[in-house]
Amino acid sequence: MNVACSSATFGLKTAADFIGSGSVKAVLMVNPEICSAHLNFRDRDSHFIFGDVATAVIVEAADQATGGWDILGTRLKTVFSNNIRNNFGFLNRAARDDVTAIADGPRPDGITDKLFVQQGRKVFKDVVPMVSEMIVDHARDLAIDPTALKRLWLHQANINMNEMIGKRVLGREPAPGENVIILDDYANTSSAGSIIAFHLHNEGFAPGDTGLICSFGAGYSAGSVFVRKRA
Repeated sequence: MNVACSSATFGLKTAADFIGSGSVKAVLMVNPEICSAHLNFRDRDSHFIFGDVATAVIVEAADQATGGWDILGTRLKTVFSNNIRNNFGFLNRAARDDVTAIADGPRPDGITDKLFVQQGRKVFKDVVPMVSEMIVDHARDLAIDPTALKRLWLHQANINMNEMIGKRVLGREPAPGENVIILDDYANTSSAGSIIAFHLHNEGFAPGDTGLICSFGAGYSAGSVFVRKRA
């Protein structure tokens, strides 16, 4: 599944749908992210804080799961944009047949466009309202009060972006621990970021407490997964 930073939430929805249909009883979802391979280290706007990591999640049918979390609902959204993308990255970087086909002339490293590319300010302006509105709309459809969520585990790309989304979803400045930030330790690990945040910071939940796993990024793509602590 190749939906960049949203792969984890897209994968969770796919797993939940398989189980909901009765076709399987358990799914192992793995998110390997080798971000270093597709970075253009000559471009200050794109190489900044990426890290390499992998995460894994097991999703099971409710009748066989013990403890853990219930998935209350999943939602996906895509909006076409070239402002943040990866055109296969390192998978085709060695192909040099189109080096001279670029309008502004050949580039010394082949095709820069084969690596990760983003227009950061445009992405920020577009993605923050898109994701915030998606979360609030999804919560309303599930009869969940977004301002009462105990914790947000958001995609870890930009602290300012996460803080603004958290403020819009909760309707106030998030209190310490409500909007998890792990960028200082793990950097941007693409689709794995929200899962790392969830894994490291899911303590303190009583049965019935609700939280949100949400990832967003290239494409644009976004996914929200509301979860509730089981008894």
